[in-house]
Amino acid sequence: MTRTRATGIGFIAVLLWSLLALFTVGSAPTPPLLLNAICFSIGGTLGLMWTWANGGLSQLRNVRWTTYLFGTIGLFGYHALYFSALRMAPAAEAGLIAYLWPLLIVLFSGLLPGENLRLGHLFGACLGFAGAAVIIAGGGSAGFQSDHLPGYALALLCALTWSGYSVLSRRLGDTPTSSVAVFCVATAIASALLHLAVEETVWPDTATSWVSVLALGLGPVGLAFYVWDIGVKQGDIQILGTASYAAPLLSTLILVVAGIAAPSWGLAIAAVLITSGATIAAHASMSS
Repeated sequence: MTRTRATGIGFIAVLLWSLLALFTVGSAPTPPLLLNAICFSIGGTLGLMWTWANGGLSQLRNVRWTTYLFGTIGLFGYHALYFSALRMAPAAEAGLIAYLWPLLIVLFSGLLPGENLRLGHLFGACLGFAGAAVIIAGGGSAGFQSDHLPGYALALLCALTWSGYSVLSRRLGDTPTSSVAVFCVATAIASALLHLAVEETVWPDTATSWVSVLALGLGPVGLAFYVWDIGVKQGDIQILGTASYAAPLLSTLILVVAGIAAPSWGLAIAAVLITSGATIAAHASMSS
């Protein structure tokens, strides 16, 4: 598989994650950890079925247990920290800090063998972050407050967890993508256990909510992790990191089209910033 094709496959994850907000809204009133458990169960089960159909189950037995632990910590850790951060700090500020992960991916990628971090990558990622900031913090908030520091700290750990998982996955290039199915199943189990400990069980109660949950498990919390694995292992991880800022932009556009959010000048500014950042990062990669 060529580097360009792998990058394109990885970007499918960004497109799928842009549907996360729409389907999450539709999945109400299911609490987040239960939603996590259901969706990762769907994504993991379908992944195992696909692996079995292609005769790849034997490969899974050869994967080291440390790799499974690493993948589970990446998927479960990110979501557990994200949900916890949003409980302990305002959503806008916590979400903005958590969305440092694309910028961190670009920065950390410079430590990988064979990768060159150029000024264009860094500048493009910063523009993308600025665009995401316009969207996430554009709702008019009270700003960062010291009494929410624990939540901000969890959001930063969230960003470090996902960026670390994505970059270190590059070092596991010989591990089959089918191993992500095991990561998903383990994450579903861990989410279910944590749900039983801290949440009240509320199942989806309408056809819309069930369809939304199924769509989440198939796409943003399912297929997305498999194509992302291909992208970060075999594609241009710096372009993927910068392009990931398209997710909040596309997500907001989808909410506008669905009538859930209203269009604004901030959205247009964010579009220019994110598109410019991705273009600059791509040019830096082509010239390296």
